[in-house]
Formats: sequence, structure tokens, C-alpha cells
Amino acid sequence: MDDFIPSVNKGWVYSEYGKSCHVLKLDSNVGVPEVREDQVLIKVVAASINPVDYQRMLGFFKTIDSPPPTVVGYDVAGVVVKVRSQVKKLKVGDEVYGDINEMSIDKPKNFGTLAEYTAAEEKLLALKPKNLSFVEAASLPVAIETAYEGLKRADFSAGKSILILGGSGGVGTQIIQLAKHVFGTSKVAATASTAKLELLKRLGADWSIDYTKENVEEIQEKFDVVYDTVGQVEQGLKVVKEGGKIVSISKPAVGAIFYGLSSSGITLEKLEPYLENGKVKAVIDPKGLFPFANTMEAFAYLETSRATGKVVIYPIP
Repeated sequence: MDDFIPSVNKGWVYSEYGKSCHVLKLDSNVGVPEVREDQVLIKVVAASINPVDYQRMLGFFKTIDSPPPTVVGYDVAGVVVKVRSQVKKLKVGDEVYGDINEMSIDKPKNFGTLAEYTAAEEKLLALKPKNLSFVEAASLPVAIETAYEGLKRADFSAGKSILILGGSGGVGTQIIQLAKHVFGTSKVAATASTAKLELLKRLGADWSIDYTKENVEEIQEKFDVVYDTVGQVEQGLKVVKEGGKIVSISKPAVGAIFYGLSSSGITLEKLEPYLENGKVKAVIDPKGLFPFANTMEAFAYLETSRATGKVVIYPIP
């Protein structure tokens, strides 16, 4: 198989911090990454992009980042083309998916997933559920693992109620489904703009709140858990029950649990039954499928913060 692996490949690279439209470039001569003993080499079929990608590109985490040049991308779905000696479960030919950065903002890899090939530790990957396309699988890891980790950190459990601030984004759409179908919530409420309320209901929300018409702070009901995905943690603090928990992935606040994702293939394996039976689904924006050559347009769209669910790059190349 090594005979078929080139020494260079195409990748989307930034060499300095800045806006994607200024710093991101397609490089046809990127060295294929070296594969460590606990890693596999993946032929990338699809990759999705996340807010963390452009936040990192802007230099938000530069004090703890691995400095550029960087091939952008966290999420991947593809086929294993090479395994090293410490790899125990995966083999050449396996279809896999995952978030290739164990720590999302603390020294993430310089070689990401928006390239023809990428390398990742076996422990960060899972076998792709057979009923999912590569596009669907690529859309999931960062979003579903972030959703799951936040619910665990909030001690969420059956019978508790939850309010999701920003229910229609990549993470929000997964929180609704996990709260409903995995954790057994008593009530899911979620906010979105008018056009997206129906989607929230289809995903399992019991109460879809139109944030263009209702002020979250004025809701009379209180919730066991409030999960903020959009930077409204202060409003969320006003509607959490006494003794309840508020989780934020957008900004820290006194009284809230704030965290960066710690990625693991074990989480994907735990959630596989729900993905296979269709209870939990990938949610991809209707306009959110971009070919590899149009990655700049994909970032421009994601950066509007108007995407519903995920934005995916496919096919690669």
C-alpha cells in the first residue's frame, strides 16, 4: 500500500494568523504527514469545518497553539491506508471517522484534515457506522463529542429539563438529539430564528423558542441545565434552576462550566447504536456541501454564523 501513497498532496494551509479570506491558500505540494507508531494514515474522503477552525486561524489561541504553517481542519471521514506498530484495532481498508485533535485548543496538530491525506492516533477514531455516508460521518465528531461532553459535565440525566441557547448550529442540533434520545430528558427547549423552529421540532425539541420574538431572560420557566452555544451565558444564568448547571462552549462566565473539547473515539463508539438506529442523525446545512476547491467559500459561509447544522467539504480532492 505504501507504493500508492504519494510523498506530497494537496492541502488548505495558512502560514500566518488572520481571516480565512486573507491567509488560507491551496497548496498542491504539502508533504504527506509522517505517521507515528500509535497513528494511522487516512485517505480523506470528506471533512467538515467548525468555528474552532477559523477561531484558531484568527489567532484566538495563539499562546497555546501549535504555530503556523497549519493545514486546517479537525473533522475527518476516510479510509485507513497505513497503520503503524502500536495500532491494535484498525487495519488498512477500514472506513473511519473522528476529530484528529485530542485537545481542541491546546497544541492541536499542524496537519489537519483539509488535505488528501491526514494522520491520527487510533484512540481518536472510530469505525464509520455503515448506514452513514462519508459526508454524514465527517459532519459529526467535533459537534457530537462537544454536545456529549457538555451534557456529561452538567451531570445531565433522565428526567432533567434542558434549554439550549442556539439549537440550530452544529453543536446545538446534536445536543437536542442526545438530550432526547440518549439521556432521556423530560423536556428540551431550544432557541433559533423563525425559519429554523421546524427543524428543532423535527430533531426532538419540545419547545422551540424564536429568539427574534422572545427574550430568553423573560422566560418564566426554569431549567435543570442550560447549554449555551452562542455566547448568551449571562441570559442563561437567569433561567437555570437553583442548584442547576449552565454549560458554555462560547465564553467563560462566573457560575458556568466552560470547557474545550477533549476528543475520544470511545465517545463515538458509545453513540454508534443511536447513529445506526437513526435516533441521532447528522445535520448538514442545505447549502453546506462544498467541493475541495471551494473551501474558501465554505469558510465564508460558516463565518456568517447562519449555517444550520454543519458545513462539509466533499469530495476531496
